[in-house]
Amino acid sequence: MTGATRPPLTRDRLERGLLRVLKPLVIAALVLATAFPFLYMAMLSVRDVQELILEPGSLWPRRFTLSSYADVLGRQGFLTFMRNSAIVSAASVAATLLISIPGAYALARLRFRGRRQVHFLFLAVYLFPAIVPAIPLFVLFTMLGLRGSLGGLVLVYVAQTVPVAVYMLRNYFETVPESVEEAAAIDGCGRIGTILRVVLPLSKPALMATGLYAFMIAWNEFLFALLFLVEKRESWTVSLGLSQLAGGIEVPATVLMAGSVVLTLPIVAVFFASERLLAGGLAIGAEKG
Repeated sequence: MTGATRPPLTRDRLERGLLRVLKPLVIAALVLATAFPFLYMAMLSVRDVQELILEPGSLWPRRFTLSSYADVLGRQGFLTFMRNSAIVSAASVAATLLISIPGAYALARLRFRGRRQVHFLFLAVYLFPAIVPAIPLFVLFTMLGLRGSLGGLVLVYVAQTVPVAVYMLRNYFETVPESVEEAAAIDGCGRIGTILRVVLPLSKPALMATGLYAFMIAWNEFLFALLFLVEKRESWTVSLGLSQLAGGIEVPATVLMAGSVVLTLPIVAVFFASERLLAGGLAIGAEKG
């Protein structure tokens, strides 16, 4: 009995075989490249300072300790900094969505002269680097008495995030079927009622992505926080507090790494908490044929 002949090696079979081998290798390399720095930072944050001095090249600590976190949250004042960052980030997200939702809906649904120009005018703001409006804003906020206040910082962050938020939401609102809004209008909903009861529930993924974008900008931003809050330590945000740790001569590396973990974890937690809505397209299936 002769053995079964193997099928000829074609280009398609060769490409499929290479992809089957390379795909897990590439994924593993990307995961390692992105996760290793955070893992190393987390491991350093729970090491004892003396052990780090004696074995600087060791990754896994012999003894875990949370003394660096106690130092960061207590003596370094990061609990206050995190509270300030949380207030600024939450207020920035709320104000950004409150302003950008009606603006994006108007650009997506209403027809008016200059509509296309207004749409691109929003994005033109990002043609200028952040340092350009910094000095005029510093002078203006000084005259208004807003320098050193968290409210003034919220205004700056909202001005930064609204243009991109309008662009993101406008593109998503255009994917919502107009027939769904027409059905709501037949049922007696006005324009505001249609937005609240129909458009926004169908746009939860876009709202979540836009809110996450605004939150990340407000939580991580450093330039304007340094410019407006540096003279008032009790109003510092967590990024400003971390820069103070990085510039300190007597601050151990373990304390600096603990501060970095404290800065990073809220972003990671918010992202994973909103992952389901970010990945889901709730508008799919909203309109039946």
